[in-house]
Amino acid sequence: MTFFVLKKRTIILFLAVLTVVASAAAVIYTRSENVTAFSPAAGENARDIHMVTGEFTTNTADGKEMEVYRWDPGTIFVEKGENVNLKILGVNGSEHPFYIEGTDIKGVVKKGEETVVPLNFAKEGTYKLICNVHSHHENHGTMIAYIVVD
Repeated sequence: MTFFVLKKRTIILFLAVLTVVASAAAVIYTRSENVTAFSPAAGENARDIHMVTGEFTTNTADGKEMEVYRWDPGTIFVEKGENVNLKILGVNGSEHPFYIEGTDIKGVVKKGEETVVPLNFAKEGTYKLICNVHSHHENHGTMIAYIVVD
């Protein structure tokens, strides 16, 4: 039969670490500024907004090819509390994983497929629809659309 012997110092250290981790988790959770956007209830009408992924390609003066992707239209307007189905068709680029800043919404738009994102914003503001692949200027520009909620 095996017995485990724990020193008082080990128990106190374990409890201190556990307290710090729990406190950090509580602070992170309570300071979250995410807005939950939810899908419309069954039977409710939702307005459809159509969007596509687009690409612009050019050559620079030194002969380098440059391509930039975008959401089109680049800005959409919705009312606070309005049920919306954002229907995004993948036209250019093999895949665009995205998220909507300030919410818990994320997804992927694939070439040749339509992704439907149900929206209903409880707070007014401007929310960014950001492609994870093209989110920095180092990638020849950002792929960001704006959702204006008023």
